[in-house]
Amino acid sequence: MRKPALCLISLVLVLSVSACSRSPRSNFYTLVPQALPPGQALSAAAPSVSVGPVTIPEVVDRPQIVVRVAENRVEVLESHRWAEPLKSEIPRLMAQELGRMLGSSRVSSYGQSAGADATYRVLVDIARLEAVPGEAAVVQALWTVRRGSARIKGESLVREKVSGPGYDQLVSACSRALAGVSSDIAKAIQVDAAALP
Repeated sequence: MRKPALCLISLVLVLSVSACSRSPRSNFYTLVPQALPPGQALSAAAPSVSVGPVTIPEVVDRPQIVVRVAENRVEVLESHRWAEPLKSEIPRLMAQELGRMLGSSRVSSYGQSAGADATYRVLVDIARLEAVPGEAAVVQALWTVRRGSARIKGESLVREKVSGPGYDQLVSACSRALAGVSSDIAKAIQVDAAALP
């Protein structure tokens, strides 16, 4: 009688310890480009563009989402993570945004062979990438558009309000803020392309 009771108690203890040591479920997020307007098609006649490299602050260059919780304090969210490194996801997102804005099917991110002979090359240094839960996403970037030996330099500061609670809405605001930077770059390319003979 004593032996089965001890076995049962041991089993309950083992199960409770293993339940306590189980790590919380991780959620994975991706940046999403804005949708193409209905009826808009991408053209191979539009300018070809290669995006990258893109540099990002080391504080956010990690798998976990980093949020600002005070002026001088951030929080690293262990259970809320990026599905892929931001260093590769941001150039891809910006390439998709530029393709949509320029109407071009020939926009690629750095490292893809498709952009080797692109007319324009876009270099981006993201100086600030902040996500404040329930408030806003802020992106500050210095960028250069190269066409041959010509250089167009610019700076963008975009703040997008978070449209609701939760990290899904915060990540969506980050996507929109990066789209705002892409919009500034697209305008510079359009002005330059219009001036070409």
